[in-house]
Amino acid sequence: MNVLIVGGAGYIGSHVAKEMHRAGHETVVFDNLSTGLRVNLRPDSVFRHGDILDSRSLDAVCSEFRFDGLVHLAARKAAGESMEKPEIYSTSNLVGSLNLIHAAIRHQIPRFVFSSSAAVYGEPQYQPVDEGHPKVPENYYGFTKLEIEKLLDWYGRLKGLKSACLRYFNAAGYDVDGDLAGLEQNPANLLPVVMETAMGWREKLLIFGDDYPTEDGTCIRDYVHVSDLARAHVLALEHLERSDESLTVNLGSEKGASVMEMVRAASRICGRELPHEIVGRRLGDPAKLVASSGLAKTLLGWEARHSDINTLLETTWRAYQANAAHTPTRA
Repeated sequence: MNVLIVGGAGYIGSHVAKEMHRAGHETVVFDNLSTGLRVNLRPDSVFRHGDILDSRSLDAVCSEFRFDGLVHLAARKAAGESMEKPEIYSTSNLVGSLNLIHAAIRHQIPRFVFSSSAAVYGEPQYQPVDEGHPKVPENYYGFTKLEIEKLLDWYGRLKGLKSACLRYFNAAGYDVDGDLAGLEQNPANLLPVVMETAMGWREKLLIFGDDYPTEDGTCIRDYVHVSDLARAHVLALEHLERSDESLTVNLGSEKGASVMEMVRAASRICGRELPHEIVGRRLGDPAKLVASSGLAKTLLGWEARHSDINTLLETTWRAYQANAAHTPTRA
């Protein structure tokens, strides 16, 4: 298939582009490079600079090439920021996604793979969280993801656009082959912050709460390797081609690891103690969040292969060491 990968120069997008290429699909990367990096692109990549808020640039790339499918990975994703700046998230995530959906309809792109999030569920009412769990987002970012899922459902019914909504849990790790090492810019997730502390780019790591009802008092999360996520996008697109039926699935490792468990493992792998400070809980952080990914296995034949703690941390540490010459200072 010929595939347009929107946001394909970003952290997850670059891994998706690599897996699509490995699977034999022709790809075009479309990215505004606001957070994506050219270093993440293969030397032979077809790249077009553009923005999902600019319908003209979308029409230009969709007119230049004939696409059989589209993967949408372009969005703002900081949950805390979304609560402070909802207008930015409305424009980027909602308006941008509508522009992309409309471009797919105009240019007769029949398949649409969307990077959604476990943030659509909100506070877990039971564990593990499956796709039937109530969806009550606790931040505006999660709200935007859920609304885009609803839009895709309606456009499927009204316009025949087939979609796959992939609800990520905690994306982590770096390319298992070591080919991709372009780091996220201004990361907020645990593993990048842990690695920046190990590199000396941050003075210390902040741990938000150690009084949760877990074994060590810190939050438990389901970390899924980005290479596993990338493979799921390929399988989802091929499922849409094969069955012509839309789907929504969770993508998680189905295993939980606590914050302190990850910090201790990182200290061992990086060979140094990580200075850290326990601070107050963050509003809206559940004690535990673990996925049920059984539906992805049933429909796609997908399971997490690289999402053990050692692989997550070792691949991330390798990527950060490859960028040792870059020394941003963090608070």
